[in-house]
Amino acid sequence: MKDLPNQAPCSCTTSPAPKAGRGPSMALQLMGGVAALAAWYALYSQLLPFSNWLTYDLFGLAPASHLGSAVQFFAYDTPKVLMLLLLVVFLVGILRSFVTVEWTRRALAGRRESAGNVLAALLGVVTPFCSCSAVPLFIGFMTAGVPLGVTLSFLISAPMVNEIALVLLYGLLGWKVAALYFATGIGVAVVAGWVLGRMRLEPYIEDWVRDIRAGEAAMADQRMTWTQRFAYALDSVKDIVGRVWKYVVLGIAAGAAIHGYVPEGYLAAIMGKATWWSVPLSVLIGVPMYTNAAGIIPVVEALLGKGAALGTVLAFMMSVIALSFPEMVILRKVLKPRLIAIFIAVVACGILLVGYLFNAII
Repeated sequence: MKDLPNQAPCSCTTSPAPKAGRGPSMALQLMGGVAALAAWYALYSQLLPFSNWLTYDLFGLAPASHLGSAVQFFAYDTPKVLMLLLLVVFLVGILRSFVTVEWTRRALAGRRESAGNVLAALLGVVTPFCSCSAVPLFIGFMTAGVPLGVTLSFLISAPMVNEIALVLLYGLLGWKVAALYFATGIGVAVVAGWVLGRMRLEPYIEDWVRDIRAGEAAMADQRMTWTQRFAYALDSVKDIVGRVWKYVVLGIAAGAAIHGYVPEGYLAAIMGKATWWSVPLSVLIGVPMYTNAAGIIPVVEALLGKGAALGTVLAFMMSVIALSFPEMVILRKVLKPRLIAIFIAVVACGILLVGYLFNAII
């Protein structure tokens, strides 16, 4: 469910490559890009003083009040997250113009299974697919000879390790938390895919998937000029940000409420290291949630700021992204119920292990 593409309502169609034509020269495009980036940075650097002025001077709220703290959090994080989202989606759109379903199939087909699990998990981070792409992807990978375990490593990594979430975590919480998120997500995808591959679960794939011809699932590579790639990236920004901005704002609003009104230490008592049941509870809470990776990051930021344990919060975030109910509904089109149940159990065990591990060492 990679909507940013990792999880939430997302576009199930691939934007067609823009038609070739005469346009600005590469030098002019580069100059324009540098100027736009400089303007973006200048505006971004003023968000904190602006949010303080808006909250404490214009609205006249007290910095120590619950409402003032919540409003300042919302006024600062909303433009910050949306600006990061715009920039990252554009840059990822450029990258995605090089990566097609057919290219991914070729990269995975014929690999040794252990190496394939690692490569599949890494490809899941950067490929432009969301949960609604699960059916054609699954068909394409299976008919191309990609082992089931390798395919499942990809399908776990694609929603779990979201490149948008990775950059937002870096921007909001620092490189250490972002690196932990990346390493643990890849680790869960690789190990879970390898374990599922050892279980010989091919009989639990829907029969029609095995019967379909490989050619029906293929998508041809498209070669684009840089002008077309920039246009493709802009289309990605319009499509993705247009679809998810409201979930981002709702996530920030929830984070602001937690930041302003939840007493210090309360979440530490409920989601802290000392409460063994906090990790499985956070996973159970995360599964039915229907949001995207960008929308959950401000909630993560607020939870950590109020004393929740990092491992518990990571487990909550991963369950929201990788085990959501909508993704399971979509996967039901290609997997039989027993395989879906095993898939959920293995991934959930991996997430629980991550939660307990990081609560123990950090």
